[in-house]
Amino acid sequence: MKEQNFLDNLVGVFGHPAAENPGVVIQEAAFKDMGLERWRFLTIDVDPGKLEDAIAGLKAMKMKGINCTLPHKIEVLKYLDEISPSAKLIGAVNTIVNDNGRLFGDSTDGKGFMESLRNAQISPEGKRVVILGAGGAGRAIGVELAMAGAQHITIVNIPQDEKMAESLVDILNTKTKTKAEYIPWTGDYKVPAEAHILINATPIGLYPNVDDKPNVDYETVRPDLFVQDVIPNPAFTPFLDEAKKRGARWNTGMGMLINQAAINIKMWTGKDPDKEVMTKAFKEVIG
Repeated sequence: MKEQNFLDNLVGVFGHPAAENPGVVIQEAAFKDMGLERWRFLTIDVDPGKLEDAIAGLKAMKMKGINCTLPHKIEVLKYLDEISPSAKLIGAVNTIVNDNGRLFGDSTDGKGFMESLRNAQISPEGKRVVILGAGGAGRAIGVELAMAGAQHITIVNIPQDEKMAESLVDILNTKTKTKAEYIPWTGDYKVPAEAHILINATPIGLYPNVDDKPNVDYETVRPDLFVQDVIPNPAFTPFLDEAKKRGARWNTGMGMLINQAAINIKMWTGKDPDKEVMTKAFKEVIG
């Protein structure tokens, strides 16, 4: 007799807001293509201050794992049993694996970002980089760029979160070979003439605020600058439009999203998904 098993294997994302997160589109497309019929990806809105309850629910429902996005990537650290060495250095986690109630956390944001950068044929080695934002994504990207040989990294962050930016700069200066500095973000940021790469690692421009763009003096964006956004929805943002208008090379957040999602799926299922299938599904929904 054929085995009957109707138990769903649950994964998903904790975020706030969460409705605009397109992860379910690419994850479930991958599951279907891989023949994982009873794997489900849930998009779950978890209010700040309710993360502990959400983690307890994850364990109670025996979910296989979860992604954490804004604003939970740093707060979630206190609820984990084990953290990867790179996530410890970064100080943030975006992917959790539930191994029979024992929670392991890792950061795949930076890894997905670096693969996207390589696909755009951009090497950070010896380059001067400006990162807008020092949250979970900015921290992961900063550490990965430093480990890849970036010469200098400037962290631009709002003064209200000065401690977060300074802690990232301290990590980069003491734990890696790169040189880093923090610049308080007041008014329109002027991109230094010596910068090679400009990265928006903030949620500015994310759906539904699709007309928003970071406070940058866009007249300082040059044609020889490479501009990268981490926003996946919409794929083409006003930030990138400003770069395009000025002749700069640019890259959307879609590649980073697909790459890190593929890593997540491998961590949860032990199998490699087809990223072309995931990209096709994303483009059909987001454009």
